[in-house]
Amino acid sequence: MIARLLRRGGRDISCEQAVALVTGYLEGALSNGERSRLERHLAGCPHCTEYLAQIRATIGLTHTLRTDELTPQMQEHFIELYRRWSADEE
Repeated sequence: MIARLLRRGGRDISCEQAVALVTGYLEGALSNGERSRLERHLAGCPHCTEYLAQIRATIGLTHTLRTDELTPQMQEHFIELYRRWSADEE
């Protein structure tokens, strides 16, 4: 999916493409070219820069959660969110 988004966009990437690349960026999974293109976009886009900051903060907060701290309802809610997200990715 990422390669398809990058091929579609020519040299510059759109905000939609940047959002699709953020996870790979944070995981260090992008090629040098993909990373460079995303970083160029981020340098000129305060909205995507804020989105990246929010994702980093979310990851930081979720690393502090322990499953024994979640109620069964919260666990089911997170599972449902994940199911919806993974269905959208297909």
